[in-house]
Amino acid sequence: MELPRFRYHPDPIATGSVVLSDRECACCGAAKGYVYVGPVYAEEELDECICPWCIADDSAHKKFDAEFVDAAGIGDYGSWEAVLPEVIEEIAFRTPCFNGWQQERWWTHCGDAAVFLGPAGWKELLSYGPEAVATFREEVGSGRYGMDTEAYLQALDRQHGPTAYVFRCSHCGKIGGYSDCH
Repeated sequence: MELPRFRYHPDPIATGSVVLSDRECACCGAAKGYVYVGPVYAEEELDECICPWCIADDSAHKKFDAEFVDAAGIGDYGSWEAVLPEVIEEIAFRTPCFNGWQQERWWTHCGDAAVFLGPAGWKELLSYGPEAVATFREEVGSGRYGMDTEAYLQALDRQHGPTAYVFRCSHCGKIGGYSDCH
């Protein structure tokens, strides 16, 4: 079965947000072969029990009042560009998020939310090219967590932190995002 398409998170399997599973979805009751493993903000405990289809069609949001991305984190609580309410709703209610070390944020650019490419360590960041490295060098600034900027960047690790969360603007192609650690 082909996964639903997510405009702002086009490959949730590659990013680790959706995995193969034989679990039944808590929303639709079907075992469709995949389950979402990212954060869910709801009154009920919904860890690793919602299928991507119930996220995409808004069923999980409607049934459980679930948010998958903190709406205020879309645009980094006002420090990145503002986006339309419909974009916030699409990402918060109908888009799989990703697991971050602390509160996840969704990068915005050109008046829209950007496309999530995935978590990255130094090696992965280098594969996005010099623009990505420059962007994260600027994002890190100097002295993050008591480390030299270059030492911090080279310590980036996709799975163990600090980790870069990489996005691409769907309008101009600019790479952006943020890094975080526990």
